[in-house]
Amino acid sequence: MQRSAVRPSPIFLGILAVTAVGGVLATLYPPAEVSAAGIERHPVTTLGIVLLVLGGWALSLTLHEFGHAIVAYRGGDIEVAAKGYLTMDVRRYTDPVLSLVLPLLLLAIGGIPLPGGAVWINHWALRSRRVAAAVSLAGPLSNLVLGILLTVTIALIPTMPTGLLLGLSLLALLQIVAFVLNIMPVPGLDGYGALEPYLSPQAREIGMKARPWAPLALFALLIAFEPVRAVFFGISGLLFEVSGGDPDAAYTGLFILQFWR
Repeated sequence: MQRSAVRPSPIFLGILAVTAVGGVLATLYPPAEVSAAGIERHPVTTLGIVLLVLGGWALSLTLHEFGHAIVAYRGGDIEVAAKGYLTMDVRRYTDPVLSLVLPLLLLAIGGIPLPGGAVWINHWALRSRRVAAAVSLAGPLSNLVLGILLTVTIALIPTMPTGLLLGLSLLALLQIVAFVLNIMPVPGLDGYGALEPYLSPQAREIGMKARPWAPLALFALLIAFEPVRAVFFGISGLLFEVSGGDPDAAYTGLFILQFWR
């Protein structure tokens, strides 16, 4: 592989810098004060948690798509380098608004963390069905690995400042939720993409027709039906706890993130 093929773009490094600044700000003051009037968030720490979580989520969206691209590149699709997918520039992953702005907005208002953009893979260039399945799995597995790394980091630093603990815990939970969502065998999501190479032509044709609307139907079910939502977040929460995450810290971080409430 050419070294120049994989090189973080200035956009990626800028998002990384914003995330780091958020992490620093999150350590400066206690995240909130409790009084008879209620809970008052500290503005500096709140800003830090917002930058840390939203910046970290933007980084994870980028790394998710980069995971698809790098496995495809090594599996035979060298065109992904020419398309700029290996530069980790979010502008290369379809539409920046749909790929980055919309997921960040929905996350900020407390919605389901949607997947970001997509990389267009030349599946005919991939060496085997196993490689094609690995390309699809690479994205959600990157979320799972990031989530576990974050929970391990938190566990290894027992004296971590509270604001940083809350932000990183929430970011770790979001990675686990993103993994569970993307790994579902629903046409249009990565879980189905991993199965698709092994399906019959007839089944693949049905999946192709369902691809545009199946994820929307899934999101509608998650939003509109409490039992479906409870099962989904129950599985995500269980996996988060098994990974070593602290649900109380994560949901407190979500409360701080939604500073207007």
